Amino acid sequence: MKKQATHRQYNYPDADLYLQCMERIKAANRDLASFAQYGYDKQRLAKFLAMCDKFRNLPDDDELVGDQMLTTEKKSTASEKLKSAIRSIMTRVAIKYNNRSGRYRKFGTAKMGDMTDAQLLFCGRRVARVARQQYDFLSDVGISENNIQKVVDTCRNFENALNIQQDKVADRDIAVENRIKQGNKIYEELIVLCNIGKDIWAELDPIKYESYTIYESNNDQKILRKAKLATENKTDKK
Repeated sequence: MKKQATHRQYNYPDADLYLQCMERIKAANRDLASFAQYGYDKQRLAKFLAMCDKFRNLPDDDELVGDQMLTTEKKSTASEKLKSAIRSIMTRVAIKYNNRSGRYRKFGTAKMGDMTDAQLLFCGRRVARVARQQYDFLSDVGISENNIQKVVDTCRNFENALNIQQDKVADRDIAVENRIKQGNKIYEELIVLCNIGKDIWAELDPIKYESYTIYESNNDQKILRKAKLATENKTDKK
């Protein structure tokens, strides 16, 4: 059974989630005496802060994509070196045999440029194997053990680069899932904290009540901050 993907419970960037958490933790520290009446003590708040710090230090997707791109570039370089080694063999084979002959086609290099990574790897191994089988027929056109060994070596290097690249793809998938899970845990705790804060100030102080309001999108946060800035500017002018 295919594992279901983990989805975010919040609709804004991780950096904004962290900022919201920091702002609400600051407010909760101010109101800690009132929070204690709900069983939300200093230790739980400190644990929440530690979760946020851990979340902040997780590698973000830009870092992971960058690592993946570097390994993909190295794989592409290894791929080109393997193709070059194969062409060096096939240029000599073409001198000896017509490219429509059975001996030529046995190497299986047709449409090499369109091959997948797996097909190219198998092609390289086949070229080395067939070249050794036909060594006695091809020595007069410059096929040597050095030519063949170069294909073997570049095959090995390409396979290694391919495995590293695939590992980085898997590492990114795992890291993204872990980050989403951690973010969801923080968001759930943020909701608990904000519900308590709003309950404390619902009938006492609308401004402090507002400080525990969670905005569900990045745009909502921008609108709120713009409104606050406009209010502050008006106050300063007075």
